[in-house]
Order: sequence, then C-alpha cells, then structure tokens
Amino acid sequence: MSETPPSERPSSFADGVRLAIGTLSVFTVRPGVVDRRAGGIAMTVAPFVGALIGAVAGAVLTVALWLEITPLLASVLAVATVALLTRGLHLDGLADLADGLGSGRPAGQALDIMKRSDIGPFGVVTLIFTLLAQVAALSEVAAAGAGPTALFTACVAGRLALTWACRAGVPSARPGGLGAMVAGTVRRGPALAVTALMLALSAALTLLPSIGAFSPVSPAFSGASDGRDLSVFYVSPGDPGATPPHGDPGAAVSPGGSATAGEVMISETNGPAGLAAAGAGYRRSSSLWGPCVAVLAGLLAAWALRRRAVRRLGGITGDVLGALVEISTATTLVVYAVTVG
Repeated sequence: MSETPPSERPSSFADGVRLAIGTLSVFTVRPGVVDRRAGGIAMTVAPFVGALIGAVAGAVLTVALWLEITPLLASVLAVATVALLTRGLHLDGLADLADGLGSGRPAGQALDIMKRSDIGPFGVVTLIFTLLAQVAALSEVAAAGAGPTALFTACVAGRLALTWACRAGVPSARPGGLGAMVAGTVRRGPALAVTALMLALSAALTLLPSIGAFSPVSPAFSGASDGRDLSVFYVSPGDPGATPPHGDPGAAVSPGGSATAGEVMISETNGPAGLAAAGAGYRRSSSLWGPCVAVLAGLLAAWALRRRAVRRLGGITGDVLGALVEISTATTLVVYAVTVG
C-alpha cells in the first residue's frame, strides 16, 4: 500500500483501518494519511483483518468438505487461499527472517541478507516445514469437524501476534520501513482488550460445530447434538445396517441393535463429548478452552521469535512481523489439532 503525500491533518481511526486492510490483505482500499498514529491503529485492529481472512478461507474449506473433497486437499486449498489473500507477504517475511537469522552474521549484514529478493536454503526449509505443519494440522482438525473454526482462530492469532509485537517498548531494527512506522505504537490496554475480544469470539465459534455448522453432510447419515449429553442421528434410506457411532451397541432404537431407513439413533455421551456428533468419520469438539489454549500458544511462539529477532537484529522489521504471523498461525493450528484430536 503506497503512502499518501504529506498532509497537514493528523491521521484518523479510519486511516488506521484502511492501512491495516491495505497492508495485511489483498483487498484494495482508498489510501489515507499514513503516520505512526495510523500505524498503531492498524496494528491494534490487525486481528479483525485476520478474522476477515479466516472467514473467507474457512468458507473455502467448508465448501471443499461439502463437495466431499478429502480433508487433506481441502486444507491445501484453504491454506493457499490465506496466502492469496495476503499476497504471500507474510510467507516472504518468514523466509527472509530465516535466512537472516540462519546466516549467523552480525545484525547489519543479517538485515542486508533479509532485504535481498532471493530466498536462501534456510528460508526454503523454513517455508516448507511451516506450510506442512499448517496443512497437516488443519487437515486433522478438519477431519474432526472443526476445520473452519480452527482456521479462523489461527488467522486471528497470527494478527494478534502483530498487535503484541508492536507494543510500547519494542524497537525498530531500521530507521525506515514498516517496522519503524509501527514499532512501539500499541499500548497495553488496547492490546489486552482486543485479545480478550478475539479469545471470546474464537471460543464462541467452537459451539457452531456442535449445532451442525461447518460440517460436511454425510449421504449415509447426519448428526446433531441437543447439548444435554445426547447425540441424535438420522439414518437415511439405503443404509439399513447402520450402527450408532462411538461403539454404543445400545444406542439404536430398532430391535437387534441396528436401525433401518428413516429411524433415529440416540447415543448418550459424557463430559466434553456431550456436544459431539459424529458423521462420516468426522468428530466435533465443543470445548471452549481449546481455542483459547491454541491462541495463547501461538502468541507465546510469536513472543519467543520476536524476542530472538530483537536480540539478533536490534528490533523488528516488516519481515519480522510477517514471520510472526506465520509462526503464530502454524502453532495455533498444531495446538488446536492436539486439543481437538
């Protein structure tokens, strides 16, 4: 996003929002006043841009699963959508930072390496393993029936990493560039407020799979939960020998432990699985703590990488910020897969 000519008027909140959208996504917006105040606003509202990207990519994943595309291929399409919606800039930043830190050179030389247009071996290897982790984790979560929610949460966590990386006290590694404009511009209060809001939103979204949202519909049967430790399943015609999931031989209402076409099977579950409904090999998790733990893990991973970058480079740059997005996103997805699986 190009900067506007110098203006006498100070930047407004709308300028900061436009800067966030134009910098962090492929969506075009009308340019506004660009200064450090606008940069601070942009980094504060960055998680909302992540929510928009996660919603679009989650819709792609949902449609792919609805078309009965395998979770692995559907996850590849969804992760590719995220890269497309961000112009691949965060991935480029990750590769550049890996080359800079991996070179072992002093800060000045490492920054010069990061400015090069080519990608070295450290960058290539880091990109490959990070994308593999994202796709593999998302595929596992998608197979459990919570893929779109997990992807949305991970995209939000990646942009929350930007908010915390630009808090007051974090220096810039260069006198110019994006890092210099946004470093140290976010206050702790707004950062905490946005983080709490995003954690609440991500936790609330985990309830959607429990009511049948974001889940592929099986041609054999579909499931829904009543939220009171009962899972109800309807067997469609053409599946006379179907048995209830979870290995519950007493769940079928028809004689003989099986259900015929059009009959309903009811299965009791306990604990966190009370909101789970299985269908076509997909499971749903209703735990409200899963996404919170995943987001906090993503932020912790970003904090560790940011601290390493500041120590080695003397501060943050645009490449460092891009790397934080990808590392936080990948970590959130991996932890989400562990908690759901």
